[in-house]
Amino acid sequence: MRGHAGEPSHVLVIATLGAERRRRLQRRSRAAAPEPDAAAVAVGRATLIDARPIQGDPAAWLRGVDCEAEALAGLAVLNSVLQRQRIVAADAAAHGIAPSQAIALRVGVGGGEEVANGRWSSATEVTLGVGRRRREAVLSPQERLAAVLSGRDVILACEELTLRARADVDAGRWREAAFQLDCALRAAIAELASWAGQGDLDERIELLASAAEKTADAAQTALIGGLSAEQIAALEASLLQLEAALRARAATAR
Repeated sequence: MRGHAGEPSHVLVIATLGAERRRRLQRRSRAAAPEPDAAAVAVGRATLIDARPIQGDPAAWLRGVDCEAEALAGLAVLNSVLQRQRIVAADAAAHGIAPSQAIALRVGVGGGEEVANGRWSSATEVTLGVGRRRREAVLSPQERLAAVLSGRDVILACEELTLRARADVDAGRWREAAFQLDCALRAAIAELASWAGQGDLDERIELLASAAEKTADAAQTALIGGLSAEQIAALEASLLQLEAALRARAATAR
């Protein structure tokens, strides 16, 4: 992998471990056993190798490095590759990997032959801190899901758009984030009007209207190029306001 200036940044090695890949589905159906055995599942392994050599003793570097930060930074690079693969393959169902979805996260050091084959001289298995949690809604996910499935609550279009904007912001895709957040805010203002007068939603909708103006300007800028630091900061603040408004709306369904 190379950056815009052509400088090497990483080497990415992909391997499939465990079960053989299942053959493509046959055109002809066949009877299924009443109690089938669990199918063996292939496991993918991605080894991300920093193209910059470690200065000094590799073992000392491993002892002193923030392994959690290194693992998350590596996962971000891998997700950037998956996002590009999603685009070039035109596969809308493809997605990135959340830290909780990884079977194992390791940070290690090794020689060229070792790391090229997914091995290492020394490594640390990373367990993410208990305090690293996803943003939680006022209602627990299970409670709200039950409310949605039973027809006591609804999923808004702006909620899906907001999640897409959050994914772009977290990945640093600022142009895409501007476009996505512009749509999400306009949808939220229209959809949340049905809950006007409940709690502090009127005030929140006013804040979203103000945020929508700034985001619309950022989206216009994004049509022709990158965003300024001020516009990026405004996008992040607007997204937080939108997420807070949606949490407040969800609380009214209790």
